[in-house]
Amino acid sequence: MNDGPVNAGKAPKKERMRFVSAEQVAQLAGVSRSAVSRTFTPGASVAPATREKVLRAAEELGYHVNDLARGVLANQSRLVGIVATRPEVGFRAHLAAALAKSLIRRGSIPILINTGQTEEELLAAQKMLIGHRAEAIIILSGSPPASFLELAQRNGQPLVVIGRSEPDADHVRAGNSEASRKAATAFYDSGRRRLAVIGSHTGTPAIVERESAFLSAAETFGASVTLVRGGDSDYDGGVTAGRVLLAEKTRPDAVFCANDQIAFGLMDVLRLEAQLRVPEDVAVIGFDDVPESAWLSYQLTTFRQDPLTMAQRAVALLERRLENPDSPPAYERVIPELVIRQSFRP
Repeated sequence: MNDGPVNAGKAPKKERMRFVSAEQVAQLAGVSRSAVSRTFTPGASVAPATREKVLRAAEELGYHVNDLARGVLANQSRLVGIVATRPEVGFRAHLAAALAKSLIRRGSIPILINTGQTEEELLAAQKMLIGHRAEAIIILSGSPPASFLELAQRNGQPLVVIGRSEPDADHVRAGNSEASRKAATAFYDSGRRRLAVIGSHTGTPAIVERESAFLSAAETFGASVTLVRGGDSDYDGGVTAGRVLLAEKTRPDAVFCANDQIAFGLMDVLRLEAQLRVPEDVAVIGFDDVPESAWLSYQLTTFRQDPLTMAQRAVALLERRLENPDSPPAYERVIPELVIRQSFRP
C-alpha cells in the first residue's frame, strides 16, 4: 500500500502570472476605477486628494499602466519596429542597440524584427509588424526587399531607412563614396600600387557603393585594382575572399574591405595562413569601426560610423515625420572619420 501523498510524482501546477490591475488599485485606494484611469491619463481632471491616494496605492502594489492595451484602444501604438536581416552581425548589432536606446529615451517601445532569409520568414515578419500596428518602422541597410517597404507604406506607417535610399521614405546614409575614395587616395599616396577591394555577393546598397567608389578612384590614379567578393559581408566572407586574393598571380599590397568583419577574416588569412605581415606586406583598411577593430589582435585602421549618431539622426527624422506627415522625404548623410591604427598608417 502506498501511504504517500495523492499528488506524489505529479509536476506542480504552474500559477498563471498576474499583473496588478487598476481595479485592485481602486479597491486599496477606496476610489472608483475611473479615478485610477484619470490619475494616469495626462491632462485628465482628478482631485488632488484622490490623485494622492491612487498614487500611494499604486506604489504599494507595484502597479504600472498597461500602455500596450491603452494604445490598442486608442488605435495608436508607441511601438517602433527595427527591421533587420541578421541583426546580430557586425555594425548592425551596434546600430540596433543604439536605436533601441534612442527610442526608449524618446518614450517609444522598440521591437526588433528579424526578417530572416527565407520567403516564409519574411512573410511572418511582415505579419508581426503590421499586426502590432507599429507607430513607425526603421529599416536597416540591405534588410528586406522593396515589397516589405511597400507594405508598410500602404498601411500608412512612417518609414525611415538607414543605409539605403527608397522613394517616399526618409533616410540616413553614411558617406560611403567619400570614405572609399579617401581609402584609395591614402593607399596611392603611401606608394601602394597593387590595390584590391573586398565586397560581398549580398549586394546591399552600402556594399555596392563602397566597392564602386574605391574602384573608380583607384582606376583614376592608374593603379592596378582587383575586386573580390565573399559569399556574405561577414568574417567567413573575408576568409574566403582573402584566399582568392592570395591565389591571384599578383598579390595586392593594399586592400580596402567593405566592412570590418570582412577585414578581420582577411587579416587572419594573411597572417596565419600566408605568413604575411600587416601592414608591411599588405596594408588593410576596413569600414565601420566596430569595437573589435581596436583589439590588439587586429588594430584595424578603419572608417568610423558612429551608431549613436546614426540612431539619433534616424529618430529625429521619425519625429519630424510624425509631426508633419505630408512633408517631403528628408535625407541625412553622415560622413565617416578615418581612425588610424596599425593595419595601415598613411
